[in-house]
Amino acid sequence: MTETRTRHPFALFSRLRGRAAATEEGTDAHHDPRHGRGQPHSIVPGATITGSALVAVVAIMTFLAGLTIGSVAAVRTVAADWTSQIARETTIQIKPGDGLDIKAALDAAVTVAKDTPGVADARALGDAETAALLEPWLGSGLDLSSLPVPRLVIVKLGPEAGPQTLLALRAGLAAQVPSATFDDHRQWSDRLIATARMVVLIGLAVLALVGAATVLSVVFATRAAVDAARAIVEVLHFVGARDNFIAAAFQHHFLWVGLKGGLIGGGAAMALFFLGATLPGWLGLTSRADTLIGAVALDVRGYGGILGVSVLVALVTAITSRITVYRTLRRIS
Repeated sequence: MTETRTRHPFALFSRLRGRAAATEEGTDAHHDPRHGRGQPHSIVPGATITGSALVAVVAIMTFLAGLTIGSVAAVRTVAADWTSQIARETTIQIKPGDGLDIKAALDAAVTVAKDTPGVADARALGDAETAALLEPWLGSGLDLSSLPVPRLVIVKLGPEAGPQTLLALRAGLAAQVPSATFDDHRQWSDRLIATARMVVLIGLAVLALVGAATVLSVVFATRAAVDAARAIVEVLHFVGARDNFIAAAFQHHFLWVGLKGGLIGGGAAMALFFLGATLPGWLGLTSRADTLIGAVALDVRGYGGILGVSVLVALVTAITSRITVYRTLRRIS
């Protein structure tokens, strides 16, 4: 009995040394050869409170990152649509003046616009359309003949229109309709582009903060896991296991933690955007829920971005845990 107890520690060291050496040579060191079923063994503690909390933290961070990417993608899509519409439509405004024949000026402006190369169509807004535009401010039943209301001509540009088209139209109006004012909406287009860029920069800043918080959470969780398995790590060091073998075990564990949290958070973000785009239709509403910038909906690239950030979070979790384990092992050594 005494001899058996004396040999037991050396037998344990021999088994651990053989397992570490087998892993470094590429064989399966996570299966006990004395068991035919090949049950996996891991250095990292299995289901722990720290591991569950890290999954929740990663899921929350991935959800926030997914919301940020989806919002940025939706805003960029809406801004691109608005910019395209503004760039393909211009306005000619004619202000009433003493002795000015508004109808003749409108007809002349329409003729000049249609004769300009690159213009697809031009038409003057009628009395009913002009009154409808002013109704929110002046009420209904307006008599435009008794009010000095500016009149508008809507000009639609063709696909071949360019800067020369706008210059030619402006010159033609100045020569033939001096009372006309030409507006190419460049100011609004520039503002939309600047707003879209600002939203992208804010989104990148939020992603950076989320990434930093995720890295810090993984660092603390990895250190806690190493401390929990400190006895096993010290024994493995004693029997000659390399740091690469120990770090690989922790990396594999935290990779699965990152994948679980990333898929949960990313899936929740995609589900939120999908429900926001489809739920009004399921409820029988005539239009989707609109925001200040219009209806927010994601395309394939938006969903792909959320899926990509979910996978990226898992990779960052695994790489961060590996680096943290290496640094922790140096202190243990």
